[in-house]
Amino acid sequence: MKTSVKIARNIFQLYSARCKPLCREIGMPQTAFDILMFFANNPEYDTARDIVKTRYIKANLVSVNVDSLVREGYLKREKSPGDRRKVRLVCTEKAWPVVERGRQLQDHFMDELFQNVDGRLKDDFFRVLNMMENNLKTMREGQG
Repeated sequence: MKTSVKIARNIFQLYSARCKPLCREIGMPQTAFDILMFFANNPEYDTARDIVKTRYIKANLVSVNVDSLVREGYLKREKSPGDRRKVRLVCTEKAWPVVERGRQLQDHFMDELFQNVDGRLKDDFFRVLNMMENNLKTMREGQG
């Protein structure tokens, strides 16, 4: 297996394992937690379709978990001002304590992941990722 695939798989598996105790404590499935954190951390994405397209979570799993998050009061549905067919998903007040704990968990995970990586090298790494993201955008636009 290629190193890049192993690293991505290991990051995902370890992150999920680190989330399990918090998910158990708050009584929330991992997928629901991931969806809640996604909406909180990426306010520019605010629909179930955004989750499906961006996180590659199957539509039926998104639907079930969003329904649960709405029913339990972590998310609320709002009509989009510009498109009455579009339903925005917004974190509620009840969600913010969970989101704050999730962000602490994420920050700690990233600190551990970058342990022994000096600041300049870390900055270079993120600069390269941003360049790659821009290149991918240019490549996608060239396909159209």
